[in-house]
Amino acid sequence: MISFIVPAHNEQACLGRTLQAIHESSRVVGQPYEVIVVDDTSTDATAEVARQNNARVVSVNHRQIAATRNAGGRAACGEKLFFVDADTTINPRAVASASGYMEKGGGGGGAVVSVEGIVPLYVRLIALLPVILVKLAGFTGGAFMFCTREAFRATGGFDERFYWAEEGAFALALKREGRFVVLWERVLTSGRRFRKISGLHLLAGGVRLLFSPLQMFTKRAPVEKVWYDSNRDGDDTMPASLAVKVSNAAALLVMIVLLTGPLWYFVPRSLTPLTSPLGKFRFVIGTLLCHAGLLFWPVGIVLFVKLLRQRLGIEWIKLAVLIAFCFWQACGCTQGVIRIWTQLYHWLAPF
Repeated sequence: MISFIVPAHNEQACLGRTLQAIHESSRVVGQPYEVIVVDDTSTDATAEVARQNNARVVSVNHRQIAATRNAGGRAACGEKLFFVDADTTINPRAVASASGYMEKGGGGGGAVVSVEGIVPLYVRLIALLPVILVKLAGFTGGAFMFCTREAFRATGGFDERFYWAEEGAFALALKREGRFVVLWERVLTSGRRFRKISGLHLLAGGVRLLFSPLQMFTKRAPVEKVWYDSNRDGDDTMPASLAVKVSNAAALLVMIVLLTGPLWYFVPRSLTPLTSPLGKFRFVIGTLLCHAGLLFWPVGIVLFVKLLRQRLGIEWIKLAVLIAFCFWQACGCTQGVIRIWTQLYHWLAPF
């Protein structure tokens, strides 16, 4: 039996479509199934919509996505657990592929997620990365994840110390119990969060992640606006204020720099001397890339801690390679930052 677990807080607008897609996918796959909506203190008609769409409602009061998902996992009766976000539309191909993988002994996995709807252009650029990165790294977001009941019990479910990125911790825990797969089949998820927050807000989050990674994961306040906002007004519209447009344009510029920056490695420095306009432009891009690359330090450290608990095997090797890449990039970027600030110091010293 398959159990679909849908965590929900004030999701009356999206939930009906999500549940209909689950029912349609399950009918095509042809396996017995149940749908559980974990209603976490909703103040709208979320529970009503769930019941109208033949879902069992489990009411909780957590306001934390990890704990809400775990409540659904504990209430589920199936041997295969699918965790589907309330604003995510799944399809029969993804369900059938995941189900077949678990029947062959796989512990769990997820799928590549595509963002739908109107979103800022920089988000479209970000959306290009998961297709490559999640397959190479073997990680995926929490919009669509699955695992066996046995793996869920063995790992203890989602880590309730985290208010954000709990799906990454869960993926690492599943890797300890068996191979974790990222499906080629895609699912669709809403772009509403990207519509409601500005690009600079996301960039500021990256800076906070660099200087206080522990708080970013284990405290609710830093991610309150992104992941725990109860107000659904304006979910389907893009803010038209000048401040938001300027913010999104700045985020787009940063994304273009980050995505195209590595191409400069193939351009000999002799062609772009620092005294030339192109050389100065290259210096600015290098400065942004080096500082952004410092984020590899907290990521690598977290992965290294997880590696110490990982059983030897193919997942251990994949994780070790990923950690080596993170630390290699982090060391290179740190050296770059030191050189940049040393250069700036020499430039500014005469003043």
